[in-house]
Amino acid sequence: MECFKLNLNIERIHRIKNHQNKITVMKLIRISFIFSLFFLLSSCNSFAQKKDYTNQIDSLIKFAEPKFNGVVLITQKGKKLYSKVHGFSNFETKKPLKSDTQFEIMSNSKQIAAVLILLEVERGKIDLNSPIKKYLPELIQPWADSVTVHQLLNHSHGIIHLQKPLEFKSGTQFKYGNLNFSLLGKIVEFSTQKSYSEVADSLFKKLKMNHTFCYSKDKTQNLATGYYNAKNVLNPVNSSQINSENLGADGIISTAEDLAIWNNNLHKGKILKAELYKMMTTNTILSQHNFFGKEKEGYGYGIRIIEKDSVKYLGHTGLGDGFSSVNLYFPESDISLIVLENQMNEDSNLFYASAFKIKNILLKSNLFNKN
Repeated sequence: MECFKLNLNIERIHRIKNHQNKITVMKLIRISFIFSLFFLLSSCNSFAQKKDYTNQIDSLIKFAEPKFNGVVLITQKGKKLYSKVHGFSNFETKKPLKSDTQFEIMSNSKQIAAVLILLEVERGKIDLNSPIKKYLPELIQPWADSVTVHQLLNHSHGIIHLQKPLEFKSGTQFKYGNLNFSLLGKIVEFSTQKSYSEVADSLFKKLKMNHTFCYSKDKTQNLATGYYNAKNVLNPVNSSQINSENLGADGIISTAEDLAIWNNNLHKGKILKAELYKMMTTNTILSQHNFFGKEKEGYGYGIRIIEKDSVKYLGHTGLGDGFSSVNLYFPESDISLIVLENQMNEDSNLFYASAFKIKNILLKSNLFNKN
């Protein structure tokens, strides 16, 4: 009888243990399911957010007013996140734009001139605080003995014309222009004893920017035709404002993919030493530009430093000859946004209209807003 009772107790214990094990297993299954569901929902949400910014940009490009005609490229850590080509390289022949179509990047050329100057600083050939007369001895104006290379780089020089007095005391104000960067191009030539094109093209070759070069009339390669947009009526630009004298200001021809290569090298310490890169991207003077907001922001050497937006970034715009370019770099996330168009609007209120909207879509996307 006692053995029988003992057996019953043992059986009861086994039943209890089995029941407890089943409960534990069920709990584990439930926990596992909850975690899996959470992960799935998070992934779907992230995917949806990503799709959201791509779909928004797709829609903008398709239905933009004024019409969008160009290339949009977004990269992160050197890899493409988004790439779209829309429109024609030449409207008369209906030649379509392609990813390797070349554009005049206009004032985005200034960033390249600044780098070439800083490379000469690294070689000990140029002192940024020296008067420009030292490197441009042909200048006979009195201000050539006071305006410095630094002041040419950050538009605080006061020069309005080679034959006229300064508009203001050098170093006291910001006034954007092209003449100063044309002079910087000549300083590069003086320092290197080579043509500006030769120096710039050598750097592009080193960086494997195979579709980038200095403009010349007999070297157009795959260059798109530029157009002036008058209420969505496009008129071709038949002659360029670029010449051998102003290459430092706006003379570079490039593609969106090559500019992404440029960003990936410049902002990763692969062109300039850290000290010189810091000089280039340090706020040395304030200026206002509508694309970057209504408030004054910092300006370095051929590049703007935007700190009052929701995300800090660096960048510049370029406009002329029927071309429009925007090149932005967001250092904290290592993202580049490049928008190139072979059209510019006759209405200054519509300059960079699509690029401005694309920038804002990007800033509100999950690329910058993780929560």
